[in-house]
Amino acid sequence: MIKIFEENPSARAIAKVVDCLRSGGLVIYPTDTVYGLGCDITKPKALERIARIKGIKLEKANLSFICHDLSNLSDYVRQIDNTTFKLLKRWLPGPYTFVLPSSKSLPRPFKNKKTVGIRIPDNNIIREMVRALGNPILTTSIYDEDEILEYTTDPELIHEKWDRLVDMVVDGGYGGNVPSTVIDLTTYPPETLREGKGTIDIF
Repeated sequence: MIKIFEENPSARAIAKVVDCLRSGGLVIYPTDTVYGLGCDITKPKALERIARIKGIKLEKANLSFICHDLSNLSDYVRQIDNTTFKLLKRWLPGPYTFVLPSSKSLPRPFKNKKTVGIRIPDNNIIREMVRALGNPILTTSIYDEDEILEYTTDPELIHEKWDRLVDMVVDGGYGGNVPSTVIDLTTYPPETLREGKGTIDIF
C-alpha cells in the first residue's frame, strides 16, 4: 500500500504506481466516487486478470477507460458532434461515465465492441497516474458482495481484502460509497443507465 495525498500528489509515489501498471500490475486507487480497480489498457494479461477477478469474459465486459483529459479521446472514440463534445467538456472531470461510440483503435480484446465508457474523475491522484502512464487505464469499481451491495471506503480494509489479488493499493484517504452516474450518449435523447453521484437533471 502506498499513501498519496490528493492536494499535492508526490511525483515519486505516482512514478511507483505507474511502474507497477507498466509491468502489468493491477492497482486499486481512489476516484471522485468510489475506489476502483484498474490496469494499463495495453497489457493483455493484466486485462485478463481483471476479467477473472470480476468473473466475466473480457470481450463481453462493459468496463470503462479512465482518461486524463479529453485530448486523446479520438484515439478510442469515433467522431462525435460538437454538442456531445461541449457536454463532455462541461461535465468532465466529474462523477460521470459517458458511453460513447468506440473507434477501431481499442485494445485487441475490445475490438468488436461498439461502445466504450469514458471516465475523467475529479481526483488528482488517479488523473496524475493516467497522465504519467501516457494512456488510459481500464477501470471497474470494487465493492463487497454481501446481501447488500456496499462499496468499501476505508483503504486499510481494502488492502486487507484485496492484498493477494492486486499488486498495489493507493491510499488516497477515505473514499465515497456512491458510484458514478452512467449516461449513454449513443442514443437520443441520452439514456441514464445508472443513477449515481452525478446529477441527471442536466440530461
